[in-house]
Amino acid sequence: MDRTLPVRSSTPFCAIVRAVTTHAHNRILILFAHPALQKSRVNRQLIRYVMDIEGVTFHDLYEAYPDFHIQVKHEQELLLNHDIVVLHHPMFWFSTPAIIKEWQDLVLEHGWAYGKGGRALRGKKLLSVITTGGREAFFRTSGYNRHTIQEILVPMRQTAFVCGMDYLPPFVVHGTHTITPEEIARHGKDYWRVMVALRDGTLDLDAARSLGRLNADMESIIMEHRP
Repeated sequence: MDRTLPVRSSTPFCAIVRAVTTHAHNRILILFAHPALQKSRVNRQLIRYVMDIEGVTFHDLYEAYPDFHIQVKHEQELLLNHDIVVLHHPMFWFSTPAIIKEWQDLVLEHGWAYGKGGRALRGKKLLSVITTGGREAFFRTSGYNRHTIQEILVPMRQTAFVCGMDYLPPFVVHGTHTITPEEIARHGKDYWRVMVALRDGTLDLDAARSLGRLNADMESIIMEHRP
């Protein structure tokens, strides 16, 4: 797929959001965060598959805010105008890149996103798209990292709960240091399928919630491929 990647520059934040409008069932906002995208072998390819989907807004936080001066009202307006929020980032030290934490601290305000009168995000869906160098076997209670991906993502799940959002199982790409270009392409196509299915309302949410990660069994959750 021939996609134009975001160019990291001093471009004003208002010019960064890449939106393709449509009369989609659900509008999706992808908040992408990678502080060294030029060095990324996997994420640079994954985003090519989703940044031009109709009904999806692709928002590169490091590109928009190189100085971390996040425009809170602009970000809140983006959230209000979308039904599904995707946090796409590499796993850094079992957490997120720093700008996502900054975004959470500033944008998810008390009285707006949670707390008394804070109902702006209620009913929306939140999804994590994660890349990690560790193989899937590392993320088990008996594995090297001693915790599952789901356990590591508890802060995200709790954020969704407090904001009244529906937190979906994550989309996870493991073993980024060793996977082949063919495997990256397969993950990219699966990422595209998940975004389109979420947009069109053809992803079986009940079936998805039984999975540890959305891309564990694609055929069981994408309803348009069923007889």
